[in-house]
Amino acid sequence: MENILVAGANGTTGKQVVNLLKASQYFTPVAMVRKEEQQKQFEDDGVQTVLADLTEDLTHAVKGIDKVIFAAGSGGKNVVEVDQEGAKRLMAVSKMADVNRFVMLSSMGADQPEASEELQDYLKAKHNADEHLKNSGLKYTIVRPGSLNNNEGQGTIELKEKMNKRGEISRADVAQTLVKSLNDDAPYNTTFEILEGDTIIGEALQQINN
Repeated sequence: MENILVAGANGTTGKQVVNLLKASQYFTPVAMVRKEEQQKQFEDDGVQTVLADLTEDLTHAVKGIDKVIFAAGSGGKNVVEVDQEGAKRLMAVSKMADVNRFVMLSSMGADQPEASEELQDYLKAKHNADEHLKNSGLKYTIVRPGSLNNNEGQGTIELKEKMNKRGEISRADVAQTLVKSLNDDAPYNTTFEILEGDTIIGEALQQINN
């Protein structure tokens, strides 16, 4: 069983990631949370936790960790400090700890932040974090979903390195894509966009780089 650190475990998508990992036969989730009451909720549910803040030292958070899913976000309140610099901090300690894979939840539009007016600051932060990850020396996967909704997961998606359209996808299907990207046979050092679609998630991932 590989230990998977989930940054942003208490978020809407992060909780779904933790539940998928918990149900998996390959992975053990370690929920990274900022508050002790969040820690208690996860531990009451039988999930290991680590108390850590993306704006502070994270060295202790990656002890014994095999792979990382970064699903954290400031919700637009502190995008540079959390979404950008917090991600970079976690990458740095992950590299030192020989973490085997770093899966980043990014966003569609992060490759062209200047094209968005209302989300420009957020997308700039995501863009900078993504570029930093590409140059970090870590094995990485950058997942860029369209607009997130809370619909039931379908287990199917549309996946392309770059879409020529906008659209939506459920958090459940995003969470499943993040978790499947941890598999040793999943492609790495790759960036792709996902929307609702008809291809089974595992198959969609296998089609990358083929």
